[in-house]
Amino acid sequence: MAQTIKRGSKGVRRAAAARTTQRKVQTARQQTGTLLDSVMRWLPFSDETLHRIAMTLILAVAAVIVWTAVVMAGIPALVSEQAAIVASDAGFKVSHLEVRGVNRMNELKIYERILGQNDRAMTTLDLAALRDELNELPWVKDARVSRKLPDTLVIDIVERTPHAVLRKPDRLVLIDETGAELEPVRKDRAKGMLVLSGLGVGQRVQDLGHLLEAAPALKPQVSEAEWVGNRRWNLTFKTGQVLALPEGDEKAAGALLSFARMDGVNRLLGGKVAAFDMRAPDRIYMRVPGHADEVAAEERAADQAKAEAKRAETAAKSAAKSEEG
Repeated sequence: MAQTIKRGSKGVRRAAAARTTQRKVQTARQQTGTLLDSVMRWLPFSDETLHRIAMTLILAVAAVIVWTAVVMAGIPALVSEQAAIVASDAGFKVSHLEVRGVNRMNELKIYERILGQNDRAMTTLDLAALRDELNELPWVKDARVSRKLPDTLVIDIVERTPHAVLRKPDRLVLIDETGAELEPVRKDRAKGMLVLSGLGVGQRVQDLGHLLEAAPALKPQVSEAEWVGNRRWNLTFKTGQVLALPEGDEKAAGALLSFARMDGVNRLLGGKVAAFDMRAPDRIYMRVPGHADEVAAEERAADQAKAEAKRAETAAKSAAKSEEG
């Protein structure tokens, strides 16, 4: 009996291979599912929580994409501009300026810095930038800028306090206790203030303050302080007398304290001594005006007296010889 073989039917080998592949796929799926289930069980989240996290991430990415598109289209700037126009039309714009805390400085300097803010909408003011501009003014130690709705900009100023006068080759300049320069000053206005001089003295103002604190009784008597050779101080008192101090902060403070004690006992200030030199560690040198001239005059008088005595003696001897002859 003849058998009919259908074309296209799977052979035994092909069928076996297909069954093997199917088993491998099922095994891989089972292993993958088992591994994924293990990971899911290891994470401290429930399926609902993981779903929420995934949705949150998707929404966040979508929001970033939308915001990027909006920014590129210039919509925020347009909205801000329109909001500023609306606020300005409603009266929320800078029409008045209120300045507080100004006593010594020229108030016009503040108006010059803030003048460009006039008629600007309150919502567009950069208060931090305005504060930085005001802090650049020499007299301003600190500034605070605030809005007083609907139309007033308030400026609170903390001024620097004049501490001394810095003598420069061509002018006098007011400085504060940190050495910051405030403004040039006329000589008549500087009268009675401590005058500082010397190269680099502006950076030594606080050091001088500490030095004078070593002898509080002498501090009011000091009229000038010179920073000599970038290493030591010469102090001039109101009496015009000068005190030369040694190098080094501790040595200078110790010498000043010793001078204060000697002045308390012997009243050195206001006396005949024009200058005191305490640079030597174990002694003090004093210079009296005209003292050298007095010494020289005394020496000349002594020499003249000796010469006259010698001439008298010679004359007496001559007379004696004449009598004998």
